[in-house]
Amino acid sequence: MTLAVYACDPALSRGRRIAEPVAPTRSDFQRDRDRIVHSTAFRRLVYKTQVFLNHEGDLFRTRLTHSLEVAQLGRSIARTLQLNEDLVEAIALAHDLGHTPFGHAGQDALNACLKRHDPDSAGFEHNLQSLRVVDSLEERYPAYDGLNLTFETREGILKHCSRRNALRIEAREPGGVAQRFAVASAQAGPVGLQPSLEAQLANLADEIAYNAHDMDDGVRSGLLSLEQLEDVPLFSRYRRETLGIYPGLLGRRVLYETIRRMLSAQVYDVIDATGLAVRSVVLEDVQAVRQQAGLVCFSDEMALQSASLKRFLLQNLYRHPQVVQTTQAAKQVVRDLFDAYMADPAQMPQAHTDRFGGNDCLQATVAKPERVVADYIAGMTDRFAAREHERLKGHSVFSA
Repeated sequence: MTLAVYACDPALSRGRRIAEPVAPTRSDFQRDRDRIVHSTAFRRLVYKTQVFLNHEGDLFRTRLTHSLEVAQLGRSIARTLQLNEDLVEAIALAHDLGHTPFGHAGQDALNACLKRHDPDSAGFEHNLQSLRVVDSLEERYPAYDGLNLTFETREGILKHCSRRNALRIEAREPGGVAQRFAVASAQAGPVGLQPSLEAQLANLADEIAYNAHDMDDGVRSGLLSLEQLEDVPLFSRYRRETLGIYPGLLGRRVLYETIRRMLSAQVYDVIDATGLAVRSVVLEDVQAVRQQAGLVCFSDEMALQSASLKRFLLQNLYRHPQVVQTTQAAKQVVRDLFDAYMADPAQMPQAHTDRFGGNDCLQATVAKPERVVADYIAGMTDRFAAREHERLKGHSVFSA
């Protein structure tokens, strides 16, 4: 496939932090993807939650299936836009490696624990944690910690970062993956400090994927109904289209076909809107992309419809009393684990306590006990965290 001049060419990559010989049969971005797929953190995603916790059902999405869906959508769009599919796939497969057990509930609880322990703490950011995983926490290779991925993949993984944490990374890696967050000002924002189009695409594919599959899982769980979804313009439009073509269609096939059509419409919209945005500016190379505002986008109409869907899911699914109840229990598990390990670090495997006082990746400082504890908890799957909590506390917070 011929790449556009503004796509990321692995032959022109900014390289790895530790130089390695070029592989004879794979590009650097393909090697990144393969290293991610073979990592321990990637395997754990199969038992990390999206909305519904691991014990609530076998057919709900997990972080692993979500990552695969993001990669599929991203590659489809990248191919048409002549962007680097392998890089999009690598970013998509790695973007959630740092997520805690229990989804955003676990992330929020762990962030609060760190802030409670030390008000000056950098807290917990799952995008930054994903970077920590691939830069240091994975232990697979004899010559270095982490996976030693290319700059372009690491840049895409760090899609959000607080300026405070970005400055810490920048002190350790000047002009590196956090530069755009470190130099952004309240006035200028991130304009002129964009990542590659491949990174932008992986980010938007993430949004498309989770909106669609959270609807599907919401209906499967019984917390959402097709009647409720009629209030979502994007859904109602394609449900009417589906029933117009298949008037006798019943059951879950109506939902599946409607979501399939929604996904296709969003994919084609991104292709058209992004193509228009790219043609509106002069892009001679990847660096020119970084000097523009974000170019991978929906059309204005689709952006409004996507925002409407997100508001619906927030109000009707993410804030559903049953989800909130489970969320509160999950937060309690994380808080209890954090407090237990801080009070008695010996409850953790020795490999983790051995890190106390050592080098803290990305932070340009020594590894404090609370950060090591946070790394340990963040790496847990839902079911391991629940079992550990029951072992330490003698009871389960989740109802059978």
